[in-house]
Amino acid sequence: MNPHTKLLSSLSLILGTTITISSTHWVMAWAGLELNTLAIIPFISKSHHPRAIEATIKYFLVQATASALLLFSSMTNAWSTGQWDITQLTHFTSSLLLTVAIAMKLGLVPFHFWFPEVLQGSSLTTALLLSTMMKLPPTALLFLTSHSLNPTLLTTMAIASVALGGWMGLNQTQLRKILAFSSIAHLGWLAAVITYNPELALLTFYLYILMTTTVFLTLSSTKALKLTTLMTSWTKSPTLNATLMLVLLSLAGLPPLTGFLPKWLIIQELTKQEMTPTATIIAILSLLGLFFYLRLAYHSTITLPPNSTNHMKLWHLPKPTNTTIAILATLSVLTLPLSPLILTIT
Repeated sequence: MNPHTKLLSSLSLILGTTITISSTHWVMAWAGLELNTLAIIPFISKSHHPRAIEATIKYFLVQATASALLLFSSMTNAWSTGQWDITQLTHFTSSLLLTVAIAMKLGLVPFHFWFPEVLQGSSLTTALLLSTMMKLPPTALLFLTSHSLNPTLLTTMAIASVALGGWMGLNQTQLRKILAFSSIAHLGWLAAVITYNPELALLTFYLYILMTTTVFLTLSSTKALKLTTLMTSWTKSPTLNATLMLVLLSLAGLPPLTGFLPKWLIIQELTKQEMTPTATIIAILSLLGLFFYLRLAYHSTITLPPNSTNHMKLWHLPKPTNTTIAILATLSVLTLPLSPLILTIT
């Protein structure tokens, strides 16, 4: 990619995200989302591979539809109430349309079809941006309007997302698709609690970003794109692969790792809100996700290929592990176990 194009796209991406997060007017939020969508397109399509072009077109069409719905929702609200303020979403139809628009932006079920395909057609770095930074503006809008949204619709989407995210990830061998379904499942947990405790939903989102970034950077470092290459990547950096196993288990939500914290608090909050059946269902459905995380962890460190693979066993990485990966991996694994100590010190 041309350095000037890369710089311009990166700055537009940051600017679009900042505009949406900091805006109080619907039109400014919409403009930020549009800027974001246009800025990420060169990153997805930079390889000029047919799959990348297909992913770009799918991404653009879905995001354009979602943005149009969001604008229509805000205009309907303004027409009936005279308010353009984001927090003043009181019209029932507008809140339903907004929920659908944000679900499309985030990739919640039943608007999830584009997400795994787009991630599969992108490079690991672009897939990281799509899974983390591009989900920040819609989540911010969800946070600002959480008091106006329909809890029943969001809970239904949340249960369906956790179920489908776990179910569809079981049969995948491509790592980017597995992480896409993992993202859908995690955002299902977020959607389940956003109307009852928006701050907890934000904490869930931040920890999801932390763990997902660590996994993507590790895979990018070892250049692993599917399970068969992950099986032979242990020769490159055994320590990094062992850390990856712990981060994957944290992403699965196993105690006492960091990923257990949001799940624990969400189940506690839903129980307080007398939504014990919902809490029970999503807790049971998360076992589906646990299976494919365990499979990834097993492939990354515990197993050796039982037969000859098509990939050469590469020797150690030419350069030492990135300091950023080391810091992120430590936080992804030890934030929960060390939290009592941190609270005691502060």
